[in-house]
Amino acid sequence: METYKTIRIWKLKTSKTELVDILKAWLVLSLAFALVFGSISLLNGNLSKIVSSSFIVLFLVSMMTAGIGFLFHELAHKFAAQHYGCTAEFRAFDQMLYLALGLAAVIGFIFAAPGAVMIAGRVTLRENGIISLAGPLTNFILAGVFLGLSFSVPILQIGFMINAWLGIFNLIPFGNFDGRKILEWNRYTWFGMVVLGIFLLFGLPGFL
Repeated sequence: METYKTIRIWKLKTSKTELVDILKAWLVLSLAFALVFGSISLLNGNLSKIVSSSFIVLFLVSMMTAGIGFLFHELAHKFAAQHYGCTAEFRAFDQMLYLALGLAAVIGFIFAAPGAVMIAGRVTLRENGIISLAGPLTNFILAGVFLGLSFSVPILQIGFMINAWLGIFNLIPFGNFDGRKILEWNRYTWFGMVVLGIFLLFGLPGFL
């Protein structure tokens, strides 16, 4: 992994490049989620609504829900990797950001793979599994937090839905997704996380 001048923020080691990539991915993902939750797309023929005041509110809410979900997910990977003595920095995938925004704007669908934490260092299969587990587990915890807050501030239910979806999406057991590395480490842990994610996303709302 390329090396850059280290910036220390409390216990977090980062760099200007990482901060720029996080901000870029945060803004694009928030915009994509705002489009989807506002049912605004070219397919629906209402893309002009992005200049409305209601969309601005939805975008800000998405920043504080999807944005926080994305940020904490990546920070969880980063802290876990650093715990095991690795160097770890987030890098945005520009093409995937274009894809996420394009799909949201055209057909109202989210494919959220904005980037990844690049890790340099030696880790065991178990350690790599735990580093990967940290991200979706953080999303599920945030989903619970937003669900609790939504009883007082109903619009924050968006945060519950987004984080539950982000958690289960990242459990896909293929490619560079967290799910593949968790499954390679421990299939029971992976299965348990998938069950938890399905319950949060599809089962729990039926009980409320």
